[in-house]
Amino acid sequence: MIDAAPARPMIDLKEIAKRYKMGKHTVHALHPLQLQFHTGQFVAIVGPSGSGKSTLLNLLGLLDKSSDGEYWLDGQNVADLPDDEISLIRCRKIGFIFQSFNLFPNMSVMENVCVPMHYAEMPKNHMRDRAEYVLDRLGLGDRMDHKPTELSGGQRQRVAIARSLANDPPVILADEPTGNLDENTGEEVMQIFRELRTEGRSIIMVTHNPEYESEVDRVVEIRDGHIIRS
Repeated sequence: MIDAAPARPMIDLKEIAKRYKMGKHTVHALHPLQLQFHTGQFVAIVGPSGSGKSTLLNLLGLLDKSSDGEYWLDGQNVADLPDDEISLIRCRKIGFIFQSFNLFPNMSVMENVCVPMHYAEMPKNHMRDRAEYVLDRLGLGDRMDHKPTELSGGQRQRVAIARSLANDPPVILADEPTGNLDENTGEEVMQIFRELRTEGRSIIMVTHNPEYESEVDRVVEIRDGHIIRS
C-alpha cells in the first residue's frame, strides 16, 4: 500500500521575519520562523504583550509585509505580490474578527456584512442573499435592519463573525474575539468557532485567556519574537 501524500497546509510560513527601523536601531519584531496552519485546524496564538502576536497576525492577514521569507496561502506565494493583488486575495481568502468589533455605526447590520463583498466586487443580488444567509445562521435574521448601537455586545460580535464569513473565506483570523464579552457570551463565540472548524475553515485566534488553550487543536506561543511552542 502506498501512503497518501500529506495534505498541503492552508498557510505555510517559510523563514518569515519582520524588522523595523527605529532611528539607528533595528527592532526584530519576529525572528525567522517556520510555521504551518492546516485546513480545519483551530489554533490559538498566545504570549505576553509585546511578544509578537499582533505582528504575526498582521502578516497572516496580509495587513503588513514581511521583511524576509515566503508566505504560501492556499498554494500561492503571496509575500511579494503587488498591493492590488494582495488586497483582492485578502478580501476573498481571509475573514477578520476583532475584539472591538470594528463595525460601522451608521450602517445597518446587513450593510456591515455586505462591506467585504463590495470590495470583492460581488454582484448586489448575491451580496444580499449571502448576508441574509450568514445572519440567519448566526441567529440575527431579525436584526438585519438594526444599527450596531442597538445590539448587545454578543450580538455585535456575531455580526462581526457574519461579516468575516461574507466571502466564504477558508481562513478566519480572530484578534481577542472574546475580550469584550462576558464568560457566557464568550463561550457562545467559541462554539461558533468550533462549528466553523468542522466545515474545514482554518481558524487562528490570538487570546490571553489560558482556559481556551484546552479548547483548540493547537497552541502557538510567542515570546520576544520567537516561537517557543507550536
